[in-house]
Amino acid sequence: MKPAIIIHGGAKTIAADKAKANTEGCLAAVQVGWEILQQGGNAKDAVEAAIRVLESDPTFNASVGGSMNTDGKVFLDAAMMESEHLNWGGVAVVNRIAHPISVARKILEDRSYLLVGEGAELFAAKQGCEMCEPNSLIIAEQQEQWQQQQVPCDRPETVGCVALDRYGHLAAGTSTGGLEFQPVGRVGDTAIVGCGLYADSRGACSTTGDGESVIPVVLAKTAVDLLSGETASMDGNVVCHPEVAAERAIEVLKQRVEGEAGCIVLDRHGRIGWAYNSQDMAIAYMTTDLQQPVVCLQKDQHLAKTI
Repeated sequence: MKPAIIIHGGAKTIAADKAKANTEGCLAAVQVGWEILQQGGNAKDAVEAAIRVLESDPTFNASVGGSMNTDGKVFLDAAMMESEHLNWGGVAVVNRIAHPISVARKILEDRSYLLVGEGAELFAAKQGCEMCEPNSLIIAEQQEQWQQQQVPCDRPETVGCVALDRYGHLAAGTSTGGLEFQPVGRVGDTAIVGCGLYADSRGACSTTGDGESVIPVVLAKTAVDLLSGETASMDGNVVCHPEVAAERAIEVLKQRVEGEAGCIVLDRHGRIGWAYNSQDMAIAYMTTDLQQPVVCLQKDQHLAKTI
């Protein structure tokens, strides 16, 4: 099986002065995940490592630099799912965990469930996960915007990753700091299986965008379901290219609800696709067919590079 990996830094509007940071951050994340796959690591290893890079980068909204709620605090959600046994794990409403994706991975391996708040933080501490002080998640830019009660037009967004390893196993992960000025205790789509992420034997998906729009259309599961599509594969199964599946999933969202969203999709053959209805979507991917990772902030940039 040929390994493949794709990451996203969120479906959003990216200001010109932040384009370089988004590009460099996505590139760093995909390179870390790809190195693990090349060395024989599994898809879960690659997804966790790639997302940890994004969680450490305040350019994105996943840990440090996360969005501040109405109380001026940052709370985090994350989840991971794998295809072989459909195991999954998630955490939500935590602010003492430095890397929520790693705790979600621990839960996946322990028992599939979603842990929130203090219970999730107690689990993380017992597992020896990296903890942090809540104030360490807040950066000056976010603090200033919160004090001025301003929602930036180029707000940071949820991050995610999907990977296929050489053993044919898929994994998906998603991590977020939520929405600016979100109500205390709010949980969006990120940690909800089928909405913020999904993985099974057909493919894997991670989503980004407005959680209240992603949840009712079960966006990640919808995208993976759409992989069972139109043309027969060599083994007789009916398949749809991930690019088409992603585009159709976003079209379902656009037709049924309001809001911006995006998704990245990877199928069991290592084919990649993504779609979004926001102005930009930061993505990076790598496969064995490429000499170096592809990184772009808009779909037309990608098309220009590949024509």
